[in-house]
Amino acid sequence: MDFVANLAKDVTAANLVRSEPSENPFKFYHYHPTEVGAIIFVLLFLATTLGHCWQLFRYRVWFATPIIIGGIFEMIGYGARYASGKETPDWTLTPYILQAILLLVSPALYAATIYMELGRIVSLVDGEGHALIPRKWTTKIFVVGDILSFFLQGGGGGYQSSGTLEALNTGATIIIIGLFVQLAFFGVFLVVAVTFHVKILRAPTGRSRIGIPWQKHLKLLYATGLLIMVRSIFRAVEYLQGFDGYLLAREAYLYVFDALLMFIVMVLFNLIHPAELFTRQNRIENFAAGIGLQARY
Repeated sequence: MDFVANLAKDVTAANLVRSEPSENPFKFYHYHPTEVGAIIFVLLFLATTLGHCWQLFRYRVWFATPIIIGGIFEMIGYGARYASGKETPDWTLTPYILQAILLLVSPALYAATIYMELGRIVSLVDGEGHALIPRKWTTKIFVVGDILSFFLQGGGGGYQSSGTLEALNTGATIIIIGLFVQLAFFGVFLVVAVTFHVKILRAPTGRSRIGIPWQKHLKLLYATGLLIMVRSIFRAVEYLQGFDGYLLAREAYLYVFDALLMFIVMVLFNLIHPAELFTRQNRIENFAAGIGLQARY
């Protein structure tokens, strides 16, 4: 990635930006980044990510892979915040950029799994007739929006790596656009999911009544989706306030509205793993065949 290649040569420019507060209010941090908090969340994300790795290789539900990548990004991001804490007050650009970008884009990876699981649920219960968007397009549309959000947020953070005031402001604008793209697609996703849920409850399909725990997993998607939306709203407000804003100057908000919420998202997917939809596949297929329903796995 371009921002990594530019890190070394831009440290001098970044230090110049930091050393002239009268002309430029930007500082890497407005506080001493907590080393204890960073290590705690490195360990928490390590634990849940290892759990997801075990679940992935045991059940081979490959569309859950983005969650693992997101967990790795979170670990590296909070590891970089630990490094910044050790450097206080002489912060360098590399840890700052790593934590800024990786913590920004991780939720987009969780969202990718959420979108893909909705498509699987619609297919499993033969519920395409109840979906606002045809099943073959549901995952594609939302994942494309998620990828767009991912690259906007990551690209905005990468653009900031030059360390100039213009790049910092422009990068922040790109990040804000990426966050609003994420919020827009999540809003539409929730409308699609809730509409599907209501319709299939009113007119159940045969496959929705044969033991597939689809309602539990839809509720999981609602819960995790709302947590990511709250986090994205927090991040959007944070960037809209600017580099001298209230939220950016207080580290506790980052840990409450980003670190904690994203850890909860990962743990919820540990507890209600998408594999549950498929581990009883043979029993459900046999039952479906016995009553004349076509298997849809």
